[in-house]
Amino acid sequence: MAAPLLHTRLPGDAAASASAVKTLGASRTGISNMRALENDFFNSPPRKTVRFGGTVTEVLLKYKKGETNDFELLKNQLLDPDIKRLPWLNRSQTVVEEYLAFLGNLVSAQTVFLRPCLSMIASHFVPPRVIIKEGDVDVSDSEDEDDNLPANFDTCHRALQIIARYVPSTPWFLMPILVEKFPFVQKSERTLECYVHNLLRISVYFPTLRHEILELIIEKLLKLDVNASRQDIEDAEETATQTCGGTDSTEGLFNMDEDEETEHDTKAGPARLDQMVHPVAERLDILMSLVLSYMKDVCYVDGKVDNSKTKDLYRDLINIFDKLLLPTHASCHVQFFMFYLCSFKLGFAEAFLEHLWKKLQDPSNPAIVRQAAGNYIGSFLARAKFIPLITVKSCLDLLVNWLHIYLNNQDSGTKAFCDVALHGPFYSACQAVFYTFVFRHKQLLSGNLKEGLRYLQSLNFERIVMSQLNPLKVCLPSVVNFFAAITNKYQLVFCYTIIERNNRQMLPVIRSTAGGDSVQTCTNPLDTFFPFDPCVLKRSKKFIDPIYQIWEDMSAEELQEFKKPMKKEIVEDEDDDFLKGEVPQNDTVIGITPSSFDAHFRSPSSSVGSPPMLYMQPSPL
Repeated sequence: MAAPLLHTRLPGDAAASASAVKTLGASRTGISNMRALENDFFNSPPRKTVRFGGTVTEVLLKYKKGETNDFELLKNQLLDPDIKRLPWLNRSQTVVEEYLAFLGNLVSAQTVFLRPCLSMIASHFVPPRVIIKEGDVDVSDSEDEDDNLPANFDTCHRALQIIARYVPSTPWFLMPILVEKFPFVQKSERTLECYVHNLLRISVYFPTLRHEILELIIEKLLKLDVNASRQDIEDAEETATQTCGGTDSTEGLFNMDEDEETEHDTKAGPARLDQMVHPVAERLDILMSLVLSYMKDVCYVDGKVDNSKTKDLYRDLINIFDKLLLPTHASCHVQFFMFYLCSFKLGFAEAFLEHLWKKLQDPSNPAIVRQAAGNYIGSFLARAKFIPLITVKSCLDLLVNWLHIYLNNQDSGTKAFCDVALHGPFYSACQAVFYTFVFRHKQLLSGNLKEGLRYLQSLNFERIVMSQLNPLKVCLPSVVNFFAAITNKYQLVFCYTIIERNNRQMLPVIRSTAGGDSVQTCTNPLDTFFPFDPCVLKRSKKFIDPIYQIWEDMSAEELQEFKKPMKKEIVEDEDDDFLKGEVPQNDTVIGITPSSFDAHFRSPSSSVGSPPMLYMQPSPL
């Protein structure tokens, strides 16, 4: 029997493809008549062929009946990797449809072909590379940004869904491939953007993969984030503004064709206003804004928050937050995905605070995780505009009550002395209280001043500050001095005596290294950072700024009021047991002058994570 040929090259001729479809008829189960396709559908040389008896459909029917000879020939043909690298995108619609049907038949015949097909599809989730050669030398290698790219992505997603109909376990096989194909984080912004965009689309129609996809994306974002500190980003922006009038300082470093770049700049000038100068920050900003847009699209239906969908997304993200964000020190921007999600509805903000509170107070958690939870609580309460005053007060009540209970348990113990290693979570909670108080004190005292003062007095800050654990020595100087100034103004507690004595105890630390001895003064013994310090990514800021409380400059009148010399106070010896006799016995008069206040009020530049020297004007309730 004469055996037909199976050709594996697709044509670009739409007319030929249409003819092939007419020959095939209305069958939707796959490629059925290979003789008719011989001269029409697979008509582009070079042609790879293998002989087997009958059509593909007939071979598969024989295989089901136990006749495997022809199927083995067909399998050898299909195992050729080139068949899965055919240029099937950017072809006529008829060709694309037939190829999609072919993929369906291929994976349904034997799932051994599933992984190669999925890998082939995933490889199309980034713009293709265009290499221009002169002789044997590659003179250009750039991304192909043709107009068909969105349509190609749509087709790839259709292919995945078609395969999933034939093989329901497709998502399980797909996820490892998506991880493997994720572009290196130093790839171009466009490559990363396209791939992440396509991953997020997959999470919509394969919801079982959403958690893993989001975790993968956030893990990659975190790698970018920790390699682009806030200070580095701000320095790059400032340098670009000073030297280039606000243009991209990287211009010309990687662009071979100056004329082409100049023309591009002229056309895309306004869009560059959102571009980050720091290359890592640019990638991070693009991907962060993409994730934030996705979150809004998932949670909002017809302009309103869908509680069910938002709850599902919250569960995924809070697990990822616990796994990736809490143990990571000094990430600057990735955590804003939780900040943004919590702004959708107060219930999610309260759930987030409760989650952090449980982490903080649970002694079974590692100390570093508990301290990080305290940092998040303080920063979140201070910075989130959408958290009402009643919630702030409830959180302060919880935190302060826990601090007092902690002090009760330490009063008669052998560990009742200042030590970050022993009491890290306590100090983290103290700083969360101080930081929240600094931001929110005007709201707490607005309206009925007497009632507000009565509430603040009920918190008994004095006992916390005067305790032998001495939190003012451990917390960041910038936070401590704002707290001291405000509590002194309202006569809640007098902190400057302790601050002065702590400063006298802050002796330089001599560290021996291979390069010799170095003298260091630790201004951040708690190793604190504020996770919701201002976002400096230009695109992402547009999502965050409307819901974000910024610091505002302190007015001259307020500054002068805080700088007024304070009355001298007599300090009783019994109040200073924790100083262990290191203060001279005749040091009975402690005061503070305007100049020394300035020194306290500004945290040294080496104090990692210090908040900016700005002051908040709270929004009206």
